[in-house]
Amino acid sequence: MTEKHQVSRAAQKEAKNVDNKAQHQDTNTHLESWQRVRKRLRAELGEDVFSSWFGRVELENVNAATVHVSVPTRFLKNWLQSHYYERLLNCSQEEFPQTARIEFRVRRPHDSAEQAAAHALQAERQGKPDALRREPGQVRTGPMAPMQTGSDGFEGSPLDPRFSFGSFVVGTSNRLVHAAAQEVAETISVQPLRYNPLYIQGSVGLGKTHLLHAIALDVRRRAMSARVLYLTAERFMSSFVQALRARDALAFKEQLRGIDILLIDDMEFLQGATIQQEFCHALNSLIDGGRQVVVAADRPPAQLEKLDARMRSRLAGGLVAEIGTMDYELRHRILTRRAEEECERDPSFRIPRAVTDFLASRLTDGGRELEGAIIRLRAAFQLTEQPITMETAEHIIRDLMRGSEPKRVKIEDILRIVSKHFGVNRSDLLSSRRNRSIVRPRQVGMYLAKQLTSRSLPEIGRRFGNRDHTTVLHAIRKIDSLMKDDPSLQEEVDLLMRLLKD
Repeated sequence: MTEKHQVSRAAQKEAKNVDNKAQHQDTNTHLESWQRVRKRLRAELGEDVFSSWFGRVELENVNAATVHVSVPTRFLKNWLQSHYYERLLNCSQEEFPQTARIEFRVRRPHDSAEQAAAHALQAERQGKPDALRREPGQVRTGPMAPMQTGSDGFEGSPLDPRFSFGSFVVGTSNRLVHAAAQEVAETISVQPLRYNPLYIQGSVGLGKTHLLHAIALDVRRRAMSARVLYLTAERFMSSFVQALRARDALAFKEQLRGIDILLIDDMEFLQGATIQQEFCHALNSLIDGGRQVVVAADRPPAQLEKLDARMRSRLAGGLVAEIGTMDYELRHRILTRRAEEECERDPSFRIPRAVTDFLASRLTDGGRELEGAIIRLRAAFQLTEQPITMETAEHIIRDLMRGSEPKRVKIEDILRIVSKHFGVNRSDLLSSRRNRSIVRPRQVGMYLAKQLTSRSLPEIGRRFGNRDHTTVLHAIRKIDSLMKDDPSLQEEVDLLMRLLKD
């Protein structure tokens, strides 16, 4: 090959590299602009509307005067075109001034995974971060393999790609913790970290694990080089015990401290004095070193009685965000979302609105129960080839409904909980004393008895120290009136109701 030809090929290669670099920069710029479009939409529409209709909208490309986006279903495409086209166009024009129209495309079930893999491979070949990583609020559809976490030979628990921010249904009871989780994922490279540690508290089936996976997945997409480690408490204990047996505990601790973000699930199960002590050291080292820690448990730090007091104090020193009990609206939205996802796989599968309403009113334990009901209905439809009816739903989920029967609250329980909460003796609640410190708890107790039991006013009065039914009626009206003007009292009463129902 002549020297002239060698120079020519080198020039062509250099030109191609320049083109690839320019294309890569354009892609990053478009994604950053699209993220600002999403934030603008979220601010204008509110979190609930945004999550419902724009959570699964993905940017395809920006070509001349057209912004191309994709959605997972034809229904969503038609809805956005008929209800939100102008708003999306206006927000896009703020970031892409040349935009004249929005083009929607219904993507195939495996498009997202295939495109992401292709772009990741291209970025890896160029020695650069993933150019087309997704934003929070985007869902991968179709079956996907679990993603492993860990670094430098330290293997963590796998992540489920389905558990993204986009597939997490937001409602009143989980809006705060969802926002905090997104903030942690979005600011992982910002120092100082705002919420460290982030402690997610909630009962079984309310979405703690989903949010831990969503944080880890989003961090991985934003920074592929980030060292992410997700572990259950059981996995952490098992790994540490193996390191002790192999006399490699020092290397284990050093590897743990080199993680950029550590996520621990089911913290309440972490046991053993030595394991807790080592975890506490690692926790302090990570936080002091500006590394993010996220922990999930079924109770607040102060109630993790098996944990060391120093660890409880350090966990409580960050942001403690609680996932509350799902209300009817949130349960209904979860059922609707899961039914839509099943319909995407099989368009002939339909759940009537009346059945969804029925399930939302009767299944109150948590998200897993709701998803299980949809899976059962889908299986019944496939096996019997009969449409879903109310009778079908009642028959299929009768065991779930038996488990969801409301707890029968007794007035004795109310007296016990109220006296403990307000720090008064049970005998004082039943006495004739009229001190303010006694009267208010007594009135709250009567109010709770009316709301949570089937007892009549005279019966409630008798159980609260042989009082007249007019006294009980006055107490109920008094508390009802005070709660309208005093949010703190409303929160107290709501807390007591939850304690009595649990």
